[in-house]
Amino acid sequence: MKSNIRFAFFGTSHIAVMVLDELEKTGLVPSLIITMPEKKMGRGLQSSRTAVADWANFRGLRVSTDWTEFEKGSWDVAIVVDYGKILPLALLAIPKRGFLNVHPSLLPRLRGASPMRSALLAGDTETGVTVMLVDEEMDHGPIVAQKKIALAPGQIKNSELEKLLMPLGGELLARILPEYVAGNIITVEQNHDVATYSGRFSKDDGLLDLSGDAEVNLRKILAFETWPGTYTFFERAGKRIRVAILSAHIENGALSIDTVKPEGKNEMPYAEFLKSGAKPA
Repeated sequence: MKSNIRFAFFGTSHIAVMVLDELEKTGLVPSLIITMPEKKMGRGLQSSRTAVADWANFRGLRVSTDWTEFEKGSWDVAIVVDYGKILPLALLAIPKRGFLNVHPSLLPRLRGASPMRSALLAGDTETGVTVMLVDEEMDHGPIVAQKKIALAPGQIKNSELEKLLMPLGGELLARILPEYVAGNIITVEQNHDVATYSGRFSKDDGLLDLSGDAEVNLRKILAFETWPGTYTFFERAGKRIRVAILSAHIENGALSIDTVKPEGKNEMPYAEFLKSGAKPA
C-alpha cells in the first residue's frame, strides 16, 4: 500500500525513526528526507550518518542535508520530528498544509527540548503525544491531535518512555494525516497562558544527594538515563572518587542502589563496590 500524499520528512535521531516506522506501516513514505550532515565521531573521527539517514538509505529513499531540493518541490505537507535546527518562516510556508510536528507531551505542557525527561522528573501521572501545526515559535502552533497515556512515577526510565510515546505519536500522525491534508480536521489553538517549558540538561544536573529525598533521586536516575546520567561522590582511602549511579529502586522508603560505575572502572553491583571500603562523601 502506498499513499498518494506527497510529503517531506525532516528528522535526525532514533526517535524520529520511530515515527517513520509507524508511517511506513500504513504506506506513508516520504518523497524526500532532510536530515543533518554527517558528524565526525569517536577517537578516529570517522563520519557517522544520522539514524534517519540510515533508515532512508536502507529503503533507497531520497536524502538531503540541505533545503535546496525541498524549496524547489511541491508538497502537500511536511513533517518534522527531532530535526535539530529551527526552520525559518519562509520554509514553513512552502507546503500547502504546512509542517506538522510530533511532540512527546500534552501541549501546552512541557514545550521545549526535553519533555519526556522533564515529565519523569516532575513525577507526572499522565503524559502523551501531540501532533501540532508548526509556527514560528517553539512548540507554539495549533493542536491537530493528541493522545494521552497514564504514567507511573518512579516506574519507567527515559528510553522506555521514548519507546511508548514516539511510536504512539507515529500511529496518531498516520491516522490523521489523510484527513488533515484533505482539510477535514480543525486545529485548536493552544492555551498559551498555562504553557510550561522543559530546558536542556547538563552533566551538572545529574548530581545526586544521597541524603536527600529518595523519590526525587530515583526520578533523576530514571529521567537522566543515557544523558546526562546521574552520579555522586564517594571517599576511599582518603581519595574522592566520582561514581555513576546506573540503576536503583525504592525499598522501605529509602533509595536502594543496584548498579554503579566508578570512574575508570567497569559497571558493577553496588554491594560489590561498597566492599572496596568506599563511603559517600
